[in-house]
Amino acid sequence: MRRLNHNEVNLRKEVERGEWKPVGRLGSERKRYEKYAEATLKKDRRVNIRLSGKDLSAIQKRALDEGIPYQTLIASLLHKYAAGRLVERSLARRSS
Repeated sequence: MRRLNHNEVNLRKEVERGEWKPVGRLGSERKRYEKYAEATLKKDRRVNIRLSGKDLSAIQKRALDEGIPYQTLIASLLHKYAAGRLVERSLARRSS
């Protein structure tokens, strides 16, 4: 058996200390990420856009929090907007 690297050793110790908890909605989370993967694989067009460094950093941070690539997050946002499912907060508050 091969030796564990530094990160693997730390991960094992964290698991043994009970620092890792199971995902409560594993089935729904799995389906969510399967949809992300499916959408990513269906790409058939390429678009180049220019963003401010500040916006790109914020998008990358949000993607990291979600555990998905930032390009996938951008594509998901654009898809939701195109499908009419992305609404500005100020508009959503007015309709409530």
